[in-house]
Amino acid sequence: MQSLLLLFLFSQAPADFQRQGEEAFRAARFEESVAAFDKVIAAMPDQAPQHWQRGISLYYAGRFADCKAQFELHRTVNPEDFENAAWHMLCAARLEGFAEARKKLIPIRQDTRTPMRELHALWRGEGTVDQVRQAAGNSKSAVFYGNLYLALFEETRGKREASKVYAKRAAELAPPDYMGDVARIHWEMLSSKKLK
Repeated sequence: MQSLLLLFLFSQAPADFQRQGEEAFRAARFEESVAAFDKVIAAMPDQAPQHWQRGISLYYAGRFADCKAQFELHRTVNPEDFENAAWHMLCAARLEGFAEARKKLIPIRQDTRTPMRELHALWRGEGTVDQVRQAAGNSKSAVFYGNLYLALFEETRGKREASKVYAKRAAELAPPDYMGDVARIHWEMLSSKKLK
């Protein structure tokens, strides 16, 4: 029986499972997305630390402890990524509350993407929304990421109405990539009140 299960599991390529996980995420079927990503990791265990998409699906599935653990693991391969720190804190805040999660915000010193430094300062309590907006300037990409992470910051603080303002703008600016999908999903989940 176990060998049949393994045969089925490995009869599809990890890329197929990755695609299934991404498609399930876009369709807001988060547990299905996690299950597909788990198959990628089962086939390629060395890729587990790289799998930030799984962490995001875990967040929307309401599996906050698993989400937090995924982003702690991702830090081992991507230690200077503000986005990793943000998702980690988002999950931690659901488990421990905003104040405690903020104390444990993963330190970032070298993410030079605009406006990641300003966002990190805001998340750790040393920056402002105006500094994020000013840093983003008129760059469509920077404005998109600024709005997405301002939405998630407000979500982290439990301020759903404030989160909606930024989430809507991020969804309107969303590029045709995975983080654009995340912005659209976040807006959809907030506006339909489906976010756990």
